Amino acid sequence: MFRSDPLEDDLQDTTMRDAFAARASALLDTDPRLAVVLADISTDKFRDAAAAHPHRVVNVGIREQLLVGAAGGLALAGLRPIAHTYAPFLVERAFEQIKLDFEHQGTSGILVSVGASYDWAEGSFTHFSPRDVALFDTLPGWRVVVPGHAAEVPRLLDEAVRSDEGVYMRLSLRCNPAPHHTSGGGLTVLREGRNATVVAVGPVLDNVLAATSGFDVTVAYTNTPRPFDEHGLRQLAAGTGDTVVVVEPYLEGTSAWLVSRALADRPHRLLSIGVGREELRRYGTADEHERLHGLDPNGIRHRVRDFLDPITASR
Repeated sequence: MFRSDPLEDDLQDTTMRDAFAARASALLDTDPRLAVVLADISTDKFRDAAAAHPHRVVNVGIREQLLVGAAGGLALAGLRPIAHTYAPFLVERAFEQIKLDFEHQGTSGILVSVGASYDWAEGSFTHFSPRDVALFDTLPGWRVVVPGHAAEVPRLLDEAVRSDEGVYMRLSLRCNPAPHHTSGGGLTVLREGRNATVVAVGPVLDNVLAATSGFDVTVAYTNTPRPFDEHGLRQLAAGTGDTVVVVEPYLEGTSAWLVSRALADRPHRLLSIGVGREELRRYGTADEHERLHGLDPNGIRHRVRDFLDPITASR
Protein backbone atom coordinates (compact mmCIF):
# COMPACT_ATOMS: atom_id res chain seq x y z
CA MET A 1 0.00 0.00 0.00
CA PHE A 2 1.37 3.41 -0.86
CA ARG A 3 1.83 6.42 1.34
CA SER A 4 -0.85 8.95 0.39
CA ASP A 5 -0.27 12.64 -0.27
CA PRO A 6 -2.53 15.35 1.26
CA LEU A 7 -4.81 15.47 -1.78
CA GLU A 8 -5.30 11.71 -1.63
CA ASP A 9 -6.11 11.97 2.09
CA ASP A 10 -8.91 14.37 1.12
CA LEU A 11 -10.32 11.73 -1.22
CA GLN A 12 -10.85 8.99 1.34
CA ASP A 13 -14.59 9.70 1.59
CA THR A 14 -15.43 10.78 -1.94
CA THR A 15 -16.40 8.95 -5.12
CA MET A 16 -14.21 8.21 -8.11
CA ARG A 17 -16.43 10.44 -10.26
CA ASP A 18 -15.99 13.39 -7.87
CA ALA A 19 -12.23 12.81 -7.81
CA PHE A 20 -12.13 12.71 -11.61
CA ALA A 21 -14.18 15.90 -12.04
CA ALA A 22 -12.09 17.80 -9.50
CA ARG A 23 -8.77 16.82 -11.06
CA ALA A 24 -9.97 17.34 -14.65
CA SER A 25 -11.24 20.82 -13.71
CA ALA A 26 -7.88 21.67 -12.15
CA LEU A 27 -6.02 20.40 -15.22
CA LEU A 28 -8.14 22.61 -17.49
CA ASP A 29 -6.71 25.61 -15.62
CA THR A 30 -3.11 24.61 -16.37
CA ASP A 31 -3.17 22.71 -19.68
CA PRO A 32 -4.50 24.68 -22.69
CA ARG A 33 -4.53 21.49 -24.81
CA LEU A 34 -7.15 19.86 -22.61
CA ALA A 35 -10.87 19.82 -23.45
CA VAL A 36 -13.78 18.04 -21.74
CA VAL A 37 -16.79 16.80 -23.72
CA LEU A 38 -19.94 15.80 -21.82
CA ALA A 39 -23.31 14.27 -22.72
CA ASP A 40 -25.51 15.70 -19.96
CA ILE A 41 -23.81 13.45 -17.38
CA SER A 42 -21.79 15.12 -14.58
CA THR A 43 -22.43 18.62 -15.96
CA ASP A 44 -23.03 19.88 -12.41
CA LYS A 45 -19.53 18.78 -11.46
CA PHE A 46 -18.02 20.83 -14.30
CA ARG A 47 -20.15 23.96 -13.85
CA ASP A 48 -17.28 26.15 -12.59
CA ALA A 49 -14.87 24.74 -15.17
CA ALA A 50 -17.36 25.46 -17.96
CA ALA A 51 -17.73 29.04 -16.78
CA ALA A 52 -13.96 29.49 -16.70
CA HIS A 53 -13.28 27.68 -19.99
CA PRO A 54 -16.49 27.88 -22.09
CA HIS A 55 -14.73 26.81 -25.30
CA ARG A 56 -13.05 23.78 -23.72
CA VAL A 57 -15.95 22.30 -21.71
CA VAL A 58 -18.61 21.23 -24.19
CA ASN A 59 -21.94 19.57 -23.42
CA VAL A 60 -23.44 17.94 -26.54
CA GLY A 61 -26.56 16.69 -24.76
CA ILE A 62 -27.72 13.09 -24.74
CA ARG A 63 -25.97 12.27 -28.01
CA GLU A 64 -23.25 9.78 -27.18
CA GLN A 65 -22.12 9.12 -30.76
CA LEU A 66 -21.71 12.88 -31.18
CA LEU A 67 -19.86 12.97 -27.84
CA VAL A 68 -17.16 10.65 -29.15
CA GLY A 69 -17.19 12.15 -32.64
CA ALA A 70 -16.70 15.66 -31.25
CA ALA A 71 -13.88 14.43 -29.04
CA GLY A 72 -12.25 12.83 -32.08
CA GLY A 73 -12.54 16.11 -33.97
CA LEU A 74 -10.90 17.99 -31.11
CA ALA A 75 -8.06 15.47 -31.19
CA LEU A 76 -7.61 16.08 -34.91
CA ALA A 77 -7.39 19.80 -34.10
CA GLY A 78 -4.48 19.15 -31.73
CA LEU A 79 -6.31 19.12 -28.39
CA ARG A 80 -6.27 16.36 -25.78
CA PRO A 81 -9.98 15.54 -25.29
CA ILE A 82 -11.67 13.85 -22.35
CA ALA A 83 -15.06 12.37 -23.23
CA HIS A 84 -17.22 11.32 -20.30
CA THR A 85 -20.54 9.57 -19.70
CA TYR A 86 -22.00 6.22 -18.59
CA ALA A 87 -20.03 3.17 -19.72
CA PRO A 88 -22.66 1.47 -21.94
CA PHE A 89 -23.32 4.71 -23.82
CA LEU A 90 -19.67 5.73 -24.10
CA VAL A 91 -18.29 2.36 -25.22
CA GLU A 92 -21.04 0.09 -26.52
CA ARG A 93 -23.36 2.66 -28.10
CA ALA A 94 -20.53 4.76 -29.55
CA PHE A 95 -18.08 1.98 -30.38
CA GLU A 96 -18.23 2.73 -34.10
CA GLN A 97 -17.17 6.31 -33.38
CA ILE A 98 -14.29 5.10 -31.18
CA LYS A 99 -13.22 2.78 -33.99
CA LEU A 100 -13.48 5.40 -36.75
CA ASP A 101 -12.99 8.82 -35.13
CA PHE A 102 -10.02 7.80 -33.01
CA GLU A 103 -8.54 4.49 -34.15
CA HIS A 104 -8.97 4.91 -37.92
CA GLN A 105 -7.95 8.58 -37.83
CA GLY A 106 -4.79 7.78 -35.88
CA THR A 107 -5.67 10.15 -33.06
CA SER A 108 -6.06 9.57 -29.35
CA GLY A 109 -8.06 10.82 -26.40
CA ILE A 110 -9.24 9.92 -22.93
CA LEU A 111 -12.60 8.21 -22.46
CA VAL A 112 -13.85 8.23 -18.86
CA SER A 113 -16.87 6.16 -17.92
CA VAL A 114 -19.03 5.73 -14.84
CA GLY A 115 -21.51 3.00 -14.05
CA ALA A 116 -19.11 0.10 -14.62
CA SER A 117 -20.71 -3.35 -14.80
CA TYR A 118 -23.80 -2.83 -12.63
CA ASP A 119 -23.26 0.16 -10.33
CA TRP A 120 -26.73 1.55 -10.93
CA ALA A 121 -28.54 -1.77 -10.72
CA GLU A 122 -31.85 0.07 -10.37
CA GLY A 123 -31.33 1.37 -13.91
CA SER A 124 -31.42 -2.21 -15.20
CA PHE A 125 -29.61 -3.74 -18.16
CA THR A 126 -29.49 -0.57 -20.26
CA HIS A 127 -27.01 0.87 -17.74
CA PHE A 128 -24.83 -2.26 -17.40
CA SER A 129 -21.52 -2.53 -19.24
CA PRO A 130 -19.49 -5.62 -18.29
CA ARG A 131 -18.31 -6.00 -21.92
CA ASP A 132 -16.52 -2.66 -22.24
CA VAL A 133 -12.94 -3.82 -21.65
CA ALA A 134 -13.45 -6.79 -23.98
CA LEU A 135 -14.43 -4.33 -26.72
CA PHE A 136 -11.26 -2.29 -26.19
CA ASP A 137 -9.29 -5.52 -26.59
CA THR A 138 -10.35 -5.48 -30.26
CA LEU A 139 -8.53 -2.17 -30.80
CA PRO A 140 -4.73 -1.96 -30.66
CA GLY A 141 -2.85 0.34 -28.34
CA TRP A 142 -5.48 1.48 -25.86
CA ARG A 143 -4.50 1.76 -22.20
CA VAL A 144 -7.26 0.72 -19.80
CA VAL A 145 -7.18 1.93 -16.21
CA VAL A 146 -9.55 0.62 -13.55
CA PRO A 147 -9.03 2.47 -10.25
CA GLY A 148 -9.84 0.64 -7.07
CA HIS A 149 -10.30 3.80 -4.99
CA ALA A 150 -11.00 7.50 -5.56
CA ALA A 151 -7.51 8.41 -4.36
CA GLU A 152 -6.00 6.45 -7.26
CA VAL A 153 -7.87 8.54 -9.82
CA PRO A 154 -5.86 11.82 -9.84
CA ARG A 155 -2.49 10.32 -10.67
CA LEU A 156 -4.02 7.97 -13.25
CA LEU A 157 -5.72 10.94 -14.91
CA ASP A 158 -2.52 12.98 -14.79
CA GLU A 159 -0.66 10.17 -16.54
CA ALA A 160 -3.42 9.88 -19.15
CA VAL A 161 -3.35 13.61 -19.91
CA ARG A 162 0.44 13.62 -20.27
CA SER A 163 0.33 10.58 -22.54
CA ASP A 164 -0.29 10.44 -26.28
CA GLU A 165 -2.07 7.08 -25.93
CA GLY A 166 -5.73 6.35 -26.17
CA VAL A 167 -6.84 5.80 -22.57
CA TYR A 168 -10.05 4.30 -21.23
CA MET A 169 -10.66 5.07 -17.54
CA ARG A 170 -13.34 2.91 -15.94
CA LEU A 171 -14.73 4.55 -12.80
CA SER A 172 -17.02 2.73 -10.38
CA LEU A 173 -18.95 3.15 -7.16
CA ARG A 174 -17.50 -0.23 -6.14
CA CYS A 175 -14.22 0.43 -4.36
CA ASN A 176 -11.66 -0.90 -1.94
CA PRO A 177 -11.55 0.69 1.53
CA ALA A 178 -8.09 2.13 0.86
CA PRO A 179 -6.02 3.07 -2.21
CA HIS A 180 -3.14 0.93 -3.43
CA HIS A 181 -0.19 1.94 -5.55
CA THR A 182 0.89 0.16 -8.72
CA SER A 183 4.20 1.08 -10.27
CA GLY A 184 4.12 1.79 -13.99
CA GLY A 185 0.90 -0.13 -14.44
CA GLY A 186 2.53 -3.40 -13.35
CA LEU A 187 1.47 -6.00 -10.82
CA THR A 188 2.01 -5.10 -7.17
CA VAL A 189 2.32 -8.02 -4.76
CA LEU A 190 0.35 -7.64 -1.53
CA ARG A 191 0.62 -11.20 -0.26
CA GLU A 192 2.99 -14.04 -1.11
CA GLY A 193 2.19 -17.74 -1.36
CA ARG A 194 3.06 -20.95 -3.22
CA ASN A 195 -0.10 -22.53 -4.63
CA ALA A 196 -1.39 -19.89 -7.06
CA THR A 197 -0.98 -16.35 -8.30
CA VAL A 198 -4.22 -14.43 -7.85
CA VAL A 199 -4.45 -11.19 -9.84
CA ALA A 200 -7.06 -8.69 -8.62
CA VAL A 201 -8.09 -5.83 -10.90
CA GLY A 202 -9.20 -2.50 -9.40
CA PRO A 203 -12.15 -2.50 -6.99
CA VAL A 204 -12.28 -6.29 -6.41
CA LEU A 205 -8.98 -6.32 -4.51
CA ASP A 206 -10.26 -6.29 -0.96
CA ASN A 207 -12.84 -8.95 -1.78
CA VAL A 208 -9.96 -11.06 -3.09
CA LEU A 209 -7.85 -10.44 0.01
CA ALA A 210 -10.75 -11.46 2.25
CA ALA A 211 -11.60 -14.46 0.07
CA THR A 212 -8.06 -15.85 0.06
CA SER A 213 -7.33 -15.29 3.74
CA GLY A 214 -5.65 -18.45 5.01
CA PHE A 215 -4.85 -19.71 1.50
CA ASP A 216 -1.21 -20.20 0.51
CA VAL A 217 -1.42 -17.95 -2.55
CA THR A 218 0.22 -14.84 -3.94
CA VAL A 219 -2.15 -11.89 -4.38
CA ALA A 220 -1.15 -9.18 -6.85
CA TYR A 221 -3.00 -5.98 -7.68
CA THR A 222 -3.26 -3.81 -10.76
CA ASN A 223 -5.37 -0.80 -11.65
CA THR A 224 -3.97 -0.82 -15.20
CA PRO A 225 -5.05 -4.12 -16.77
CA ARG A 226 -4.16 -2.92 -20.29
CA PRO A 227 -1.43 -3.28 -21.21
CA PHE A 228 -1.45 -6.40 -19.06
CA ASP A 229 1.79 -6.98 -17.14
CA GLU A 230 2.67 -10.25 -18.86
CA HIS A 231 6.32 -10.12 -17.75
CA GLY A 232 5.33 -9.61 -14.13
CA LEU A 233 2.82 -12.45 -14.34
CA ARG A 234 5.45 -14.82 -15.76
CA GLN A 235 7.74 -14.08 -12.84
CA LEU A 236 5.04 -14.52 -10.20
CA ALA A 237 3.49 -17.61 -11.80
CA ALA A 238 6.87 -19.34 -11.92
CA GLY A 239 6.83 -19.40 -8.13
CA THR A 240 3.29 -20.76 -7.86
CA GLY A 241 3.33 -23.73 -10.21
CA ASP A 242 2.03 -21.64 -13.11
CA THR A 243 -1.39 -21.72 -11.50
CA VAL A 244 -3.20 -18.41 -12.05
CA VAL A 245 -6.50 -16.87 -10.97
CA VAL A 246 -7.66 -13.57 -12.47
CA VAL A 247 -10.48 -11.71 -10.69
CA GLU A 248 -11.77 -8.80 -12.78
CA PRO A 249 -14.83 -6.55 -12.26
CA TYR A 250 -16.07 -6.98 -15.82
CA LEU A 251 -16.90 -9.85 -18.18
CA GLU A 252 -15.49 -13.13 -16.92
CA GLY A 253 -12.58 -14.34 -19.05
CA THR A 254 -11.77 -10.95 -20.58
CA SER A 255 -8.08 -11.30 -19.68
CA ALA A 256 -7.77 -15.04 -20.28
CA TRP A 257 -6.20 -14.59 -23.71
CA LEU A 258 -3.46 -12.41 -22.24
CA VAL A 259 -2.64 -14.91 -19.50
CA SER A 260 -2.52 -17.68 -22.12
CA ARG A 261 -0.19 -15.56 -24.26
CA ALA A 262 2.06 -14.76 -21.34
CA LEU A 263 2.42 -18.44 -20.39
CA ALA A 264 2.13 -19.96 -23.87
CA ASP A 265 5.47 -21.75 -23.58
CA ARG A 266 4.66 -23.30 -20.19
CA PRO A 267 1.93 -25.70 -19.05
CA HIS A 268 -0.40 -23.69 -16.81
CA ARG A 269 -3.80 -23.65 -15.15
CA LEU A 270 -6.13 -20.63 -15.21
CA LEU A 271 -9.33 -19.72 -13.39
CA SER A 272 -11.15 -16.57 -14.54
CA ILE A 273 -13.61 -14.93 -12.14
CA GLY A 274 -15.71 -11.97 -13.23
CA VAL A 275 -19.18 -10.88 -14.25
CA GLY A 276 -21.07 -13.83 -15.69
CA ARG A 277 -22.15 -13.93 -19.32
CA GLU A 278 -25.73 -14.84 -18.50
CA GLU A 279 -28.06 -11.88 -18.02
CA LEU A 280 -29.57 -11.95 -14.51
CA ARG A 281 -32.73 -10.06 -15.58
CA ARG A 282 -33.10 -8.60 -12.09
CA TYR A 283 -32.94 -5.13 -10.62
CA GLY A 284 -31.85 -5.38 -6.98
CA THR A 285 -28.77 -3.58 -5.72
CA ALA A 286 -25.15 -3.55 -6.81
CA ASP A 287 -24.27 -5.61 -3.72
CA GLU A 288 -26.82 -8.21 -4.77
CA HIS A 289 -25.47 -8.34 -8.32
CA GLU A 290 -21.96 -8.73 -6.95
CA ARG A 291 -23.10 -11.68 -4.83
CA LEU A 292 -25.09 -13.29 -7.66
CA HIS A 293 -22.08 -13.07 -9.97
CA GLY A 294 -19.87 -14.64 -7.30
CA LEU A 295 -17.66 -11.56 -6.93
CA ASP A 296 -18.26 -11.15 -3.20
CA PRO A 297 -15.66 -12.65 -0.80
CA ASN A 298 -17.70 -15.80 -0.22
CA GLY A 299 -18.22 -16.47 -3.92
CA ILE A 300 -14.57 -15.87 -4.78
CA ARG A 301 -13.42 -18.03 -1.87
CA HIS A 302 -15.50 -21.01 -2.93
CA ARG A 303 -14.32 -20.88 -6.55
CA VAL A 304 -10.64 -20.46 -5.65
CA ARG A 305 -10.84 -23.25 -3.06
CA ASP A 306 -12.47 -25.65 -5.54
CA PHE A 307 -9.95 -24.72 -8.24
CA LEU A 308 -7.00 -25.39 -5.95
CA ASP A 309 -8.50 -28.61 -4.55
CA PRO A 310 -10.44 -30.28 -7.37
CA ILE A 311 -10.61 -33.61 -5.48
CA THR A 312 -12.51 -31.98 -2.62
CA ALA A 313 -14.69 -30.02 -5.07
CA SER A 314 -15.80 -33.23 -6.82
CA ARG A 315 -17.11 -34.85 -3.64
